[in-house]
Amino acid sequence: MAKKDKLDAIELLKKDHREVEALFSDFQKTSGEKTKEKIAQKICTELKIHAIIEEEIFYPAIRGKVDDDDIDEALVEHDGAKVLINEIESSGSKSDFFDAKVKVLQEEIEHHVKEEEKQWGSLFSQARKTDVDMDALGEQMAERKAELQEQARSKGLPPAKMATMEQA
Repeated sequence: MAKKDKLDAIELLKKDHREVEALFSDFQKTSGEKTKEKIAQKICTELKIHAIIEEEIFYPAIRGKVDDDDIDEALVEHDGAKVLINEIESSGSKSDFFDAKVKVLQEEIEHHVKEEEKQWGSLFSQARKTDVDMDALGEQMAERKAELQEQARSKGLPPAKMATMEQA
């Protein structure tokens, strides 16, 4: 991969955000039950991978260099989304409230993305002002993401694990 093709940590996370936004849009435009379920499963997989690389690599790298309350809030938001992700993955499209769960997940993710990248003082803008090497961090995150994508393809990912909440 050429140097110019590499994404720094924040660019990688923003790219993930755009991809999931497109999947949610596809879900909303689709009426077929099987297609909706397939898209929802893809959304869940992408969000689990994204949360893992943020929680394992990005957040620890910036903790103490940004407003830690923002990281704590992001972790709680992740857990709220994980509850829905696990529900969607385990229940499937025939379950009650399937579409509603995907819609609420979308709303939660839109809120989370706004706080990470779009509002004044966002987590990403704070992170840009630190001494963290975002290129090296992006490379580390891309490697972990590739491992998780391979795991998802070969044997699947386990249910999302909570970072801040007790699991039922």
